[in-house]
Amino acid sequence: MKKFLVLYNAKGATFEKMMKTATPEMRDASMQGWMKWMGENKESIADPGAPVGKTKRIDAKGTTDVKNAIGGYSVVQAATHAQAAKLFKKSHPHLQMPGSWIELVEIMPMPGG
Repeated sequence: MKKFLVLYNAKGATFEKMMKTATPEMRDASMQGWMKWMGENKESIADPGAPVGKTKRIDAKGTTDVKNAIGGYSVVQAATHAQAAKLFKKSHPHLQMPGSWIELVEIMPMPGG
């Protein structure tokens, strides 16, 4: 089985608005959606992941604060990239947030490993 890094994305303003306006009932409904999706796909989920925070970019010149659209991650496994993509239907909980998207990146094996 191949592994794939799942990056849950949305515009920063979308995440901020959601955090400010979501009621406890909305958060509970969202969490129930996530739990349902994870239960339905438990054989394919290698790591359920978590939300992520602020980003630092480190390069040869030093460290800087940067912004990106990543709000969380998971790791899934499937025989092919196409099969992994099928885990993320229109009904996926993350895609219920307006302007959101998911990126699916194959995790390549280490050479000689």
